[in-house]
Amino acid sequence: MFTPNYHGGIIQHLINDIDEADFDVTRGGQVEIIGWLYQYYNTEPKEVAISQPKSHKFRNNEIASATQIFTPDWIVKYMVQNSLGKLWIRHIVAKNGSLSEKQLAEQFQWQYYMEDGPQPKEAIVEITSTENSLEDLNIQDIKFIDPAMGSGHILVYAFDVLMDIYISEGFSKREATELIITNNLSGLDIDMRAFQLSYFSVMMKARQYNRRILSVNHSINVFSIPDTSDLAIESFNVLFEQLTEKTVAILKELLAIFVHGSEFGSLLKVGQYNFEMILSELDGLNEHQLSFELIPLIEKSKEIIKAAKLLAQPYHVVITNPPYMGSSRMSPALAKFAKEVYPNSKSDLFSMFMERWGSATLSGGYSCMVTMQSWMFLSSFEKMRKNILTKYTISNLMHMENNVMGIAFGTAVTILRNTLLPDFSGTYHQIKTTDVTKGIPAVVPITGNRFNRTNQANFKKIPGSPIAYWASSNLYSLIERSPKFGNAFTTRAGMITGNNNQFIRHWFEISYSIMGISLDSRNAAKESIYRWFPYNKGGDYRRWYGNNDYVVNWENDGLLLRTTTNDKGKIPAHAFNLDYIFQEQITWSSLSSKTFSARLSSNHGLFDASGSFAAVPENSRMVMLGFLNSNVVNYLLGLINPTLNFQKGNVDSLPLVTVNKSIKQNINSLVTQNINLSSNDWNVYENSWDFKVQPLLLHIADDNLSIWYYSVVLTNLGAKNVPIFRLWGVK
Repeated sequence: MFTPNYHGGIIQHLINDIDEADFDVTRGGQVEIIGWLYQYYNTEPKEVAISQPKSHKFRNNEIASATQIFTPDWIVKYMVQNSLGKLWIRHIVAKNGSLSEKQLAEQFQWQYYMEDGPQPKEAIVEITSTENSLEDLNIQDIKFIDPAMGSGHILVYAFDVLMDIYISEGFSKREATELIITNNLSGLDIDMRAFQLSYFSVMMKARQYNRRILSVNHSINVFSIPDTSDLAIESFNVLFEQLTEKTVAILKELLAIFVHGSEFGSLLKVGQYNFEMILSELDGLNEHQLSFELIPLIEKSKEIIKAAKLLAQPYHVVITNPPYMGSSRMSPALAKFAKEVYPNSKSDLFSMFMERWGSATLSGGYSCMVTMQSWMFLSSFEKMRKNILTKYTISNLMHMENNVMGIAFGTAVTILRNTLLPDFSGTYHQIKTTDVTKGIPAVVPITGNRFNRTNQANFKKIPGSPIAYWASSNLYSLIERSPKFGNAFTTRAGMITGNNNQFIRHWFEISYSIMGISLDSRNAAKESIYRWFPYNKGGDYRRWYGNNDYVVNWENDGLLLRTTTNDKGKIPAHAFNLDYIFQEQITWSSLSSKTFSARLSSNHGLFDASGSFAAVPENSRMVMLGFLNSNVVNYLLGLINPTLNFQKGNVDSLPLVTVNKSIKQNINSLVTQNINLSSNDWNVYENSWDFKVQPLLLHIADDNLSIWYYSVVLTNLGAKNVPIFRLWGVK
């Protein structure tokens, strides 16, 4: 877009050619528009990238456009006010304490600020001890970074908040502007265009407060992360000859670190070096006559050093909207890097950012990110969750439903404090899609939307440690002390065929004569003449009975399925659960469009990965089926995993409550009735292999049936003015 230049470049034109009124961002939010421009510029390459097959691995030049998501202005304000703003307000409280957090936030006019809730005595002691160091905090010393800055939206609003603080401390706007861009704000991105837009945005914001700022050559700490993959170390030899041995050694290390700079980006880790000494040594070379060969090497080295300095430096506040990209889309190099450097968070780029930059904050500092909600619940992030709950304090979490951010999945703003306060009660709440009008909620938090203040230690009481913040303390205790479903009964995920097109059919696609239904043992199926057998493959939301749609080729005990190899010579089929097939089990759909639904699998077949099952003894089967279909379990699974993707581990973790004999008998009776009702409902339609007669015909006399039958025949022969009836099972 442009190369920053103060004399003769775009900035010089801004000084001389643009009307003063155009810098008044309060009139139209011109700076914020840049964010939308960046998203617009990325639309085409993003569509190209995400249209690739799921097997496609994003290359370094695709990551920025494929993962770029603009952060709405109100969310940016929420993030900055509750991290950077929170840090400063806690400083004021620690120093003075005459005003509350709420009063101070009102003075600053931070409308999205969330004050801490009432704390137990133990937590107050912990907070006081942690915040003693904040008393001596100077605004000039605060270090702030957005390590995935995009168009600079977060940096721009952080500038406003920092300006509020500087003015409250008695600084002039002109003085504060220079200190903010020199001391406080930093930003990084892998995208050169993002760097240019961020540079421009920050300078325009500075120009709003200090109209002379562009006439002076200021160094702004925003950079694109360099990449040295196309540079050979040997090409730097002419430069190395001019430098000390120590500096040469450090530069060689940094050149190696940034080989994947455009792909690994801000996830790179850099050790502590004397960067100022190296920069000083490089600047000293300018005092001599330099060759055309040497000049670009010096500039490249400075670029690397400046970016490395930001990566190595600890911060008081880290805020970003990191890239979202699952491990399946990572290149081999990035996937290897993730496994080696971030084993607890390797499932997605955003979770790796949470780990990398959560640890980059100073003790008591804040890291704040808006990410996918998946880290809060899914088993693939369990190690990461446990690490967070062990090392950090969740100060605040705003949970957002699908489309609140303008994207089709749930997200969450998580604010972590880099210290563990064991007795602290964090603030949690939810924003629903219906709460947002024209992209903005009327008020935050929304009354009744899972608002809760709870101790994060409660999350550890739930198996898998999901961030189930809305549960009551009584429920946490119940879950903690009760025996678990998985300890009492065996659950299994079903099998993978390796080739569903070859081995699975709808039951009506094959001849009924070679389909074995209701065989009661594996051996009976093996010795039969049948090839196709019932296959529980999950399906739509349905309780008690049904979804008997599929059959699987299990001829001769599944010999063909169990021995067929792929093009790599491996047998892809696995997880047959041979000890449990052809037995009556409780099954459920792993993926649901509504809530959890369990059914009795009385067809004596096999089970698919999307149709997990529980092997429950007959004397407990009805009670457990009733339990799994209860509102209690529906609520519990909403705590454990609210993603509508129900794995065996989720069911395993359910707490069990013992019932007496009379209650058990009553449950058995009710569940049996429900099974019969659901079975009858399933079988009255032609999509059931047990279909006998259409229900509308059940109460028609036999002599009338023949008349209706002939009506259909006559209609089919072309007779006119005769109603058409679809009759099944009529002779």
